[in-house]
Amino acid sequence: MQKTILITGATDGIGLVTAKNLVSMGHNVLIHGRNEQKLVRVSEQLKALANGGAIVSYLADFSNLTDVQALTKKIKAEHSHLDVLINNAGIFKVAEPITKDGLDVRFVVNTIAPFLLTQALQAILTSKSRVMNLSSAAQAPVNTAALLGKKRLSDMEAYAQSKLAITMWTKNLADKALDDAPVYVSVNPGSLLASKMVKEGFGVEGADLSIGAKILTNMALEADLANRSGQYFDNDSGSFANPHPSGIDVIKSSMLVETLEKLLLELV
Repeated sequence: MQKTILITGATDGIGLVTAKNLVSMGHNVLIHGRNEQKLVRVSEQLKALANGGAIVSYLADFSNLTDVQALTKKIKAEHSHLDVLINNAGIFKVAEPITKDGLDVRFVVNTIAPFLLTQALQAILTSKSRVMNLSSAAQAPVNTAALLGKKRLSDMEAYAQSKLAITMWTKNLADKALDDAPVYVSVNPGSLLASKMVKEGFGVEGADLSIGAKILTNMALEADLANRSGQYFDNDSGSFANPHPSGIDVIKSSMLVETLEKLLLELV
């Protein structure tokens, strides 16, 4: 069955390889990127691989929450439903870590923007849909002051905390979900894969991106996730597993989501 799938951060890395897999299998793929020229180029690449599905591109800078909000409105105006949302966009090392709103850009792109996107797209997600959030093996307890832009962190600290935070809100949304809600899962696609982020952040070439793209493709289309909502899949071990202890702490996850919701009310 042909599916409609949105992949954020789809112009390079795991997102691009996953998009190539899905379009070649005949699915409708909505790709997001922040660079217009790269988005156009990737769209043409994907159209050359398409096997009956449509490719639609969307431009938005995830460090700017106004952009994210505009993106959600455009997607809802153009599509009546989404079968799969893959929150893949992420950053690790940047020249300027502070956004115009005074927030750490790693938290904004890796945690806050996908939360806003997912919440805003609820109207076109159904109980048969699935939301896949890119986590990481790098996870560290979330410092709320850092999340709110009141404390500065190193690249690794901010990245690890932002990835635990997306894992936490994944569980919280699943815990609160009604019968018509989608399945939510967080996924570590594999450690130190050969993405631009890994090369810039760690100075290593990394492992084959297809390792991560394969599990994302499988979980988007084939994996039975009906009883897995809120859980964390660790592709390093090839199985569902426990994340950092805070990732399964109901109270901490609830407090984090309350913080995110309050922050978004102030900003958008």
